[in-house]
Amino acid sequence: MRRYDRRLVVDDVSLRVMPGQVTCLLGPSGCGKSTTLRMIAGVEMQDSGEIWVDGNLICDTVFRIPPERRHIGLMFQDFALFPHLSVGENVSFGLSGDKTAKKARVAELLERVGLARYVASYPHELSGGEQQRVALARALAPRPRIMLMDEPFSGLDNRLRDGIRDETLDILREQDTAVLLVTHEPEEAMRMADNIALMRGGRIVQEGAPYNIYNAPVDRNAVAFFSDINVVCGRVEGALAQTPFGQFLAPGVPDGQDVEIVIRPQHVKIDFDRQGKGPRPTIKDGTAARGVVRRARFVGSESLVEFQMDYDGSIFRSTVPNVFLPQQDTPMWLTLRRDRCFLFPVGKGDEA
Repeated sequence: MRRYDRRLVVDDVSLRVMPGQVTCLLGPSGCGKSTTLRMIAGVEMQDSGEIWVDGNLICDTVFRIPPERRHIGLMFQDFALFPHLSVGENVSFGLSGDKTAKKARVAELLERVGLARYVASYPHELSGGEQQRVALARALAPRPRIMLMDEPFSGLDNRLRDGIRDETLDILREQDTAVLLVTHEPEEAMRMADNIALMRGGRIVQEGAPYNIYNAPVDRNAVAFFSDINVVCGRVEGALAQTPFGQFLAPGVPDGQDVEIVIRPQHVKIDFDRQGKGPRPTIKDGTAARGVVRRARFVGSESLVEFQMDYDGSIFRSTVPNVFLPQQDTPMWLTLRRDRCFLFPVGKGDEA
């Protein structure tokens, strides 16, 4: 736990990071991700709780091993290279031992990251991607058991980011290093992580493999963090939620409870044949609801269509592969894929 003045910033966070695996701390800015990393690194002291590495206590509220003796590597967004030191000197900065051993370790790491020819160069002579690789080599030099990474790829342009990110994590996995990486970008976490810990308000609200986090979210906000969402309101009667899109199973939810049906835009189905004309169609995915097109945009590999729904005037979004750009005010029938809907009692996951 960690407080700043009277504000609780990190609250009862418990994590286990395994060798050779990447765990992502994922959450919005200000949720406590970086503070958690700083406490593990020893840059900040926790107010309560313990930190263990390889079965050894390294910190509690009384006992504290200094950061330089924790066998923990650090990588940050700005790389933090020393501008007055050469690439080789930057990599060897945290190494101990005789000069020959240090030189051999530097040569080994620079070869591994493809920068052996830049050993005598200075950071300002390198590109952003090359500086990132120098920072990785320097962090790996002391052979850390854990690597802490605070959004280290956010300073790179999109063209470089994917390749350098994958290359970096491949090296860390080869070294059997446990990686704890902070990011606020869901796509980055899904791409990199073996395990995701979703943070909100200083707490971990859900933890698991990326597939499970995405497909079995704990609440509405967890769904919304990974994608746009549509929300349909209903009320439960006899374990069934009554909505404009028909009934939804609501096992264990008491009668009279208001609920929200949450669905992502890619799982909203459009009845292209009827186009909102004639009586409401009978469709296997439940009851259809009618809306009129308010806006349609092509966004690369798919089209995003926004509807204003007849039943309450709310805006509903659907994505369609390839180009689909219906005219404004075109009426259409929509249905929801039942197997892709999430049902939550009202109030669950609504907190900031």
